[in-house]
Amino acid sequence: QVSVVESGGGLVQAGGSLRLSCTATRSILSINLMSWYRQAPGKQRELVASISSTSTNYVDSVKGRFTISRDTAENTVDLQMNNLKPEDTAVYYCHAMSPWGISWGQGTQVTVSG
Repeated sequence: QVSVVESGGGLVQAGGSLRLSCTATRSILSINLMSWYRQAPGKQRELVASISSTSTNYVDSVKGRFTISRDTAENTVDLQMNNLKPEDTAVYYCHAMSPWGISWGQGTQVTVSG
């Protein structure tokens, strides 16, 4: 079983930055893929970025602004979000896919005023 917990959301003005962090209860070396998703009001949940041992991927709308990274010593996966836009406003969820199954965090709110 793997659990993940997010932190770092908040309110920021357009053009600002936020850093989200996801902490796993197992070594992330044992987790195949970790991702950040987001869900805005009235919209479907969408994949924002993902990271494995060999690659990273981003949805087109955040390329060049968001960076996903992982710290294997701390068992964390971070999402650095720069040049935030009002359309980035959403609840952001951490997701882990591992040999033990799929795990979701409880979500953290990101609000961008503009």
